[in-house]
Amino acid sequence: MNEHAIRELMCRVGQQMHATGLVEGTAGNLSARLSEERILTTPSGLAKGELLPEQMIIVNLNGQRVDTPTEANAHLRPTSELMLHLECYKVRPDVQAVVHAHPPHVVAMTIAGYDLGQVLVPEMVILLGIVPTLPYTTPGSTEGRDAVGTAVREHDAMVLAYHGSLTVGNNLSEAYRRLESLEHTARILTLVQQLGGAKGGLNREQVEALIAIRTRLGRMRPGDEARFLDRVTQVSNEA
Repeated sequence: MNEHAIRELMCRVGQQMHATGLVEGTAGNLSARLSEERILTTPSGLAKGELLPEQMIIVNLNGQRVDTPTEANAHLRPTSELMLHLECYKVRPDVQAVVHAHPPHVVAMTIAGYDLGQVLVPEMVILLGIVPTLPYTTPGSTEGRDAVGTAVREHDAMVLAYHGSLTVGNNLSEAYRRLESLEHTARILTLVQQLGGAKGGLNREQVEALIAIRTRLGRMRPGDEARFLDRVTQVSNEA
């Protein structure tokens, strides 16, 4: 996609995030890689559902603005969570887009202390992998950046405790779909808890079949198989 198309897609994704309640007010942020060193990012302080293509800002991997300011964005600054995005691009050359949101069911589950990394939903194994919950850090802090930089090496989706989620992808659409899948799974698990909790989990044979599908789709990350099977063992031991 050319830069203009990416700017328009970023606006559409922002609208979808707002319409589906995955962000509120001016919260959340998106970015996309334009080239190896140039990153297009949403500005700070604007509602994601009301963004205009010309308001986006281009920075380098050090966070320095490298575009020519226009009337539409000269008064704007990059998202305050820029460090999280840039760390993903530095650590993962394959990452082409990053989405940070505040999905309510996901955040609520971290506050309740629920582990979103359980192997209970087939689609989560195939589409998301094990989703780690990172310890709480102050938004925009170097501690948050470092935690994300470590986790993103092995994960495409992660939860920021008490705060939100971060998903990455080969493009904005994929990063956003992972966000949707994460929140949808959290809604399912919330209902499970309301119904009395899980009565078991997927067994080893079932998980191995799902891993095979994930492998064929090219979605496996380093350490995935061991993480999946370790979770299955934990569930079996608890049972």
